[in-house]
Amino acid sequence: MPAYLVLGVTFAFAAAIEPGPLQAYLISQTLALGWQRTILASFAPLLSDAPIIALSIFILSHIPSSFVQILQIVGGIYLLYLAWGAFKTYSKYVAEKILRPSGQKTLFKAVFVNLLNPNPYLAWSLVMGPLLLKAWNESPVNGIVLLISFYATMVLSLFGTIMLFSALRSLSAKINRISIGVSGIALGGFGLYELWLGVKAFV
Repeated sequence: MPAYLVLGVTFAFAAAIEPGPLQAYLISQTLALGWQRTILASFAPLLSDAPIIALSIFILSHIPSSFVQILQIVGGIYLLYLAWGAFKTYSKYVAEKILRPSGQKTLFKAVFVNLLNPNPYLAWSLVMGPLLLKAWNESPVNGIVLLISFYATMVLSLFGTIMLFSALRSLSAKINRISIGVSGIALGGFGLYELWLGVKAFV
């Protein structure tokens, strides 16, 4: 169980810090309207990911176990690709490309933004879906721990991003750059772990 707790926290932190549509929306909303009118949007993944998880698990439950193992290998390669992208972003970080103020939006707008974001679909079909099935087959408690740790960390990380850009506007670009570098390390480690799981299953 502790292993799934660590995996959930690690991948959620990396996913929350990595620049994407939802993160850009939260940052721009915070800069335009303040944290008080943005904070609820940090809960958007809890609402938007439910149908994505259900679809991914349904599909993964009806395909051969060998194909799930192949997906773990592909997922590991995908995570290493994301890690490489994070390191490139870290080395060439330009805050203005992320900090773009936008008009007023609500929690439901954030949910819509995340539903149109390809990252959750890729994450749940290639990484979290196979991992959740593995954890659940070992013990339902492991699956629940993985889900709770993932989404608790995701919401808290998004919350932290909002508060960071609200309170430390002059320093936020530097801190966010460091966070991106940390997320790259986390993604790389998680990617190697997924590759090891997939290759180990075949061997």
